[in-house]
Formats: sequence, structure tokens, C-alpha cells
Amino acid sequence: MKHRAGRAPSNPTPDADGVDEVSQADGAAAEGNGTAAVDPGDAEVGLGAGEPSDGSDSSAADVRGELEQQRDKYLRLAAEYDNYRRRTTKERSEAGTRAQAELAKALLDALDDLARFAHVDPATTDATALVQGVELVERKMLKEFAAAGLDVVNPLDQPFDPALHEAVTTEPALAPEDDHLVSRVFQRGYMFGGQLLRPARVVVKQWNG
Repeated sequence: MKHRAGRAPSNPTPDADGVDEVSQADGAAAEGNGTAAVDPGDAEVGLGAGEPSDGSDSSAADVRGELEQQRDKYLRLAAEYDNYRRRTTKERSEAGTRAQAELAKALLDALDDLARFAHVDPATTDATALVQGVELVERKMLKEFAAAGLDVVNPLDQPFDPALHEAVTTEPALAPEDDHLVSRVFQRGYMFGGQLLRPARVVVKQWNG
């Protein structure tokens, strides 16, 4: 009886040693061709390292630079405003002092006249001359005050105005048309530049029917 020779399987499966031998053979072949074997994982890492940056660092630096510029600008403006405020305050103070000095200078002549009349000898001075001298001083002073912007409120025989006058008392009016007219002025009022410094103190007529 004849025995048939057994056929090897068409797709033999190599064992572990065979796989290692094949891998070593492939690596040797690659080295022989001058090409290094590349691990897929290494390839992915390499691609990730070569990606371009998104520019976040440069954007943050730009923002910081802009903030520094705005801060410097604010500090400069604050310093300029502070200097301007100090300068204008000083100028206003100096202007007020100059105005007061000019007014005092304008009143010096009237003050000299007043001093002369205040030191006359009553025994040798006529009362009429003394009164006329005082009136002269008054006119001089009122003239200088008017030039500086002072207005006298003397509302004799004018309608009573509570915004400018202060009624001290009342007296009967002789006719209806005299109702609320100023009959006497106890003390004149004064205005400066449209501002009331002191109201005139007056007596007002009142019609009782």
C-alpha cells in the first residue's frame, strides 16, 4: 500500500520568530537603501510640531502696549489739567487783587479831601463850607464807584419793588394813584454788576380807601 506525501498549507502562518526575522530583514533592507524606517506615531508628532502658531502671544503683547500708551496719555492729560487749574486760579487771584488796587487808587483823591475836612478847626470853619466840602467828597467817591460798576438804588417816589427795596414801615397814601409808592428813603441801596449788594430801606405809601 502506497502512502501520499502530505501537502503544505497554501497560506502558512509564520511563528513569532519568523515575524522578527522578517522585520529585521525589512529594516536591514531600508538601511541598505539609505531610508530610515519611520514610526507612524513619530510622523504624527512631527506634523504637530510643525504647525504654525495662532499668534496669541503677539496679540497679548499688542494689547499690553496699547494699554501702556493709553495710561501714559491719561497721565499727561491729568498733569496738563492740573497745571491749567493752578494757573487759572492764580490768574484770577491776581486779577482780583489788581482790580481792588485800581479801585483803591481811584479813591485816594477823595480820601485826601475827606482827611482835610475831618481835621479843620471847628472854631474857624463855617458850617456851610464844611457841608459843601463833604458833599464834594461824596460826589467824587460816587463817581469813582460808578466807574467801577456800582449803581445806587434811590427809589424816592418810585413804585415799591420787593426785589430791590426793603419796606421799613408804611404811611397812608393821599390818593389811590400813590398806593405802593416810596415816600421816603431811610438808607440807599447799591448794586454791582447787576447784583444787589444791599436793598434800599424805604417807607411805602398805602391807600386804605
